[in-house]
Amino acid sequence: YRGGPGAWPGFTNGASDRRVALGGNRGVHVREAIRLEIPLEVVYAFWRRFENLPRFMTHLEQVDDLGGGRSHWVAKGPAGTTVEWDAEIINEVPNEVIGWRSIEGSDIATAGSVHFSTVRQGRSTQLSVNLQYSAPGGPAARWLAWALGRDPAHLIREDLRHVKQLLEAGEIPRATKEAGA
Repeated sequence: YRGGPGAWPGFTNGASDRRVALGGNRGVHVREAIRLEIPLEVVYAFWRRFENLPRFMTHLEQVDDLGGGRSHWVAKGPAGTTVEWDAEIINEVPNEVIGWRSIEGSDIATAGSVHFSTVRQGRSTQLSVNLQYSAPGGPAARWLAWALGRDPAHLIREDLRHVKQLLEAGEIPRATKEAGA
């Protein structure tokens, strides 16, 4: 999957390359939302601590806050590989929105935002995710991921259900195999 220089094919990591990779109808676009029966401030504070994200996002292995609005992300990639990128916050309004984009030197071109809004007279929070990324390996890798059940929209929907379970119930139910089954 990676070329000789250690980068994913078709993405040379510069800011202008990110615009090319994500511009127009290129890349993968995902928009998903969920309502949580938790006050907005609690949801925002939990999400803003990026180290919390791998607790409910099954494709993430680790997120490290580098300070200054930058973070380092490690995700599960195709065929047992890992994909890493650094991101910077480009728009943040506390309790309303967090917007980000990947920075130079990343394995993947990505940008997106998470919006937080109150519903039900402030008793609930609407959480909306807008994500765009250029899949390593291009359209063929994107099709293969979809064929193998790793459709990005489905993954984000599952992750949002997991965060709802985690914040509302305090845990994410996991199926376990019984002995002898």
